Amino acid sequence: MSLHKSLKGSTKIQVRRNVMKRFERIDHMIKEGKWKEGDRVLGLPKTRVLE
Repeated sequence: MSLHKSLKGSTKIQVRRNVMKRFERIDHMIKEGKWKEGDRVLGLPKTRVLE
């Protein structure tokens, strides 16, 4: 059985993310000096992707 063409994902369209993942936010905060070792990883402020 095949998939209907409307259900297939498009390979041409790339979704641009608005917010970084947790590990990316921590890396970004380390570079800005806003993160210390031992800080909580939950409840981090959302950070925009800078691309």
